[in-house]
Amino acid sequence: MSFWKKPALVAVSALTAFAVSACGVTSGASEAPKQPSVLELLASDLKGSLLKAAEATDKTDSVTVTMTGTMAGEKISVQGLLDLGDPLKAEMKMTNSKGATTVRMIGPVIFTEIPAENRASTGGKRWMKMDLTGLSEMAGSGFAKQFEDADPVKQVKTLLAIDGTTVVGQETVNGVPTVHYTVTTPVATYLKQIDAMRRDATEQTLAAQGVKELTIDLWVDEQYRPRRAGLVMGTMGDMVIDYTDYDKAVVVETPPPAETADFAEMLKGLTATR
Repeated sequence: MSFWKKPALVAVSALTAFAVSACGVTSGASEAPKQPSVLELLASDLKGSLLKAAEATDKTDSVTVTMTGTMAGEKISVQGLLDLGDPLKAEMKMTNSKGATTVRMIGPVIFTEIPAENRASTGGKRWMKMDLTGLSEMAGSGFAKQFEDADPVKQVKTLLAIDGTTVVGQETVNGVPTVHYTVTTPVATYLKQIDAMRRDATEQTLAAQGVKELTIDLWVDEQYRPRRAGLVMGTMGDMVIDYTDYDKAVVVETPPPAETADFAEMLKGLTATR
């Protein structure tokens, strides 16, 4: 072989190797099949994805929630933190046309901040304590529902328990890619998913408002965590909950006893004076 042909052969071999590698082809082997993305799996494997979402959310320590909606014709807004440990803890600031109220929950016990102008009746104490385990079905049910509705674990498990959930498609929520799920269900089916202690009171409220069915929506991200949940209760109201800052350190403390009035004790005192 002549001297000039050797460099030419080397150059041709190098160009051939470059072309093969650029095309992703390996001699003697076929191209590997493309693996579906998490978003594609969320859309194609509905039940499997919701099961993974339930598992992932169950391991979550905390989350920030923002709730907006309408209830009985009145706009409401709730912002707060959930500590998803045992017991469940939360601190929420609820705002409506009457003003803003801060509420803390430590397990079954709820502490409501008393407006400064109303503290004379409680001896100047800042917080009102209500232990829901010691109250009737109706008492405290509104507060309990707010916290239960905000729990992302509850949202996922509700969809898993109700037949007929469908995939709407991929959507972006607060800059995060998600897959949107939805289901419309009769009131009787929905009632089976809520706490038994509140079931009768909730049924009466929905019936009084003529609500026959509810629509539940859920948006799940690529980490199998809820990013948004929605609930439409006919003409009675609607609610959208956004979830951010998963696993961010939060502290929800029981208010000092010296600053707390006990609702149950106040009721006993009123009964004793009759």
